[in-house]
Amino acid sequence: MNKSVFKVVKMDCPAEEQLIRMHFTGSPAVAQLQFDLPGRQLTVLHTGAVAPIAHALDGLNLGSSLVATAPSEAADLLDEVPRDRLLLWAVLAINVFFFLLELGAGWLARSMGLVADSLDMLADALVYALALYAVGRADSRQRGVTRAGGYLQLALAVSGIIETVRRFIAPEPTPNVALMLGIAFLALLGNWATLRLLQRASTDQVHIKASQIFTSNDILVNLGVLVAAMLVYVARSPSQT
Repeated sequence: MNKSVFKVVKMDCPAEEQLIRMHFTGSPAVAQLQFDLPGRQLTVLHTGAVAPIAHALDGLNLGSSLVATAPSEAADLLDEVPRDRLLLWAVLAINVFFFLLELGAGWLARSMGLVADSLDMLADALVYALALYAVGRADSRQRGVTRAGGYLQLALAVSGIIETVRRFIAPEPTPNVALMLGIAFLALLGNWATLRLLQRASTDQVHIKASQIFTSNDILVNLGVLVAAMLVYVARSPSQT
């Protein structure tokens, strides 16, 4: 294995990093890419000659130039698996906690919004559990985990719509607005903390990227529950939740 260092003068943000990662995805010669965005430096661990890799980088028109190339040892490979596992265990614990909290508070407050959000937390927890299974496995297995997470989100969305329609047809007592607001705000903080943890992951693994997307959507859902609670307070109508 060889270790080649490139200076890439136009690589100054994650967009260029992702462009380079996508360009080398599936290349059997490239074992790993290591990025130093502030230093605008790319380290490529690869087999074979460096010329084809240099030529591929030139085609991206990012101002790349070879700094040095030398034989490398397997120890130069960064092991992302333990860090990914620790990260996913942390966000899994956060989502399980808020699933239980929102589910219980939703029943007490008679809030479909909190119950639906708790089920969304459960779906995310299952996604993170699947992602733990995917860590270190082949890209195809990771994409399968990502699809499974999407199907879970779709199933919960459909069930939430059905329950909302039922409540419009057969109205229930007005929810406890104060409890709704308090729990929804705590859930918002939980999802914000989860997203911050996921954004700290220096990896392009598809299951981590999917988890970031799911959590970003969850923050929007939390904001929606807060808005619903305020609408209930103004209109005194249970149909908003």
